[in-house]
Formats: sequence, structure tokens, C-alpha cells
Amino acid sequence: MSEQGGIGWRLRNRLRRRLVGPLLALLQQGTSPDRLALCVAIGIVLGNVPILGISTILCAGIAIALRLNLAAIQLVQAAMAPSQLLLIIPFVRLGEWLLHAPRQPISLQSALALRAQGIGRAVVVLWDAIVHAGFAWMLLAPFATLLFYKVLAAIFARAAALGAGKSQVEQP
Repeated sequence: MSEQGGIGWRLRNRLRRRLVGPLLALLQQGTSPDRLALCVAIGIVLGNVPILGISTILCAGIAIALRLNLAAIQLVQAAMAPSQLLLIIPFVRLGEWLLHAPRQPISLQSALALRAQGIGRAVVVLWDAIVHAGFAWMLLAPFATLLFYKVLAAIFARAAALGAGKSQVEQP
């Protein structure tokens, strides 16, 4: 087996154990597929907000306000950390384009190095980039949430039906 195949296998198993398994367990415990899909969709979208450090607070507030499963939404948003970092620069560039703003010379490495100097300094220096990225994200977030919700509701409904069928077969 190649090294890359081994890494892919380990990643797939880790995702199943730490993300998919707990979400499917919520279905088995009676969480409706629609409510779980809403939790996951919001967790995905808020987990990719291009402003570091606010997704946890936003998810908690929305979970409480909408009476969603706080653990599920936080689990998903935390799993989005890698994609959140990867999407910051594209969100900045999209925001610059949408607002007809001049392109700023930023990179993920320089932004993280600046953040290491202190969050206050990073916010001051990166303010325009933060505004551009946040603007682009806010425009896309409702559509992305709806899309993820629709797709996930169908997936979770099917998983719940398969799980219900499996438990009926196991009972005498």
C-alpha cells in the first residue's frame, strides 16, 4: 500500500470515528434528519467564516437561538478549520472584486505571522481584508447554507430510514 493510500485510509477512518459516527448516533437517538441537516449546514458555513476566532461564538449563539444541538454544530464547525484557512484568501479576493477594491498584497503566511504579533495589531493591519472577506462570505453564506441543508436533509433522511430498517431486522 502506498504512503498516500495509508494516509487517505487513516483520514477516512478518523472522519468516520470523530464526525460521521457521532452525527449518525444523533439520528439513532431521535434527532430528526431535518434538524441534524440544519445543524451540520450551519456548522459548515459558519465554520468557514473568513474571520478567525468568531465561528465558535456564532455557532453557539445560533444553536441556542434556534434550539439546535450545540454539540453537533460545534463538532462540525471545528472540523472546518482546515477549509476555513484555505478559503480566507479566496474570500478576500472575491470581496475585493465585488467591492471594486484594489488588490491587497496578503498571503496566509503573512497574515498568520501578523496574528502572532497580537490580535489587535493583526486586526488593524488587516482591517480592509477582513471587511472584504466578511462581505463576500455574508453574500454567499445564505445560499451555501440552503444548499448544504437540502443535500444533507436528503442524506440524513436516507440514513435514518436505513437505520430504522436495520433495527427492525435485528429485533425478533
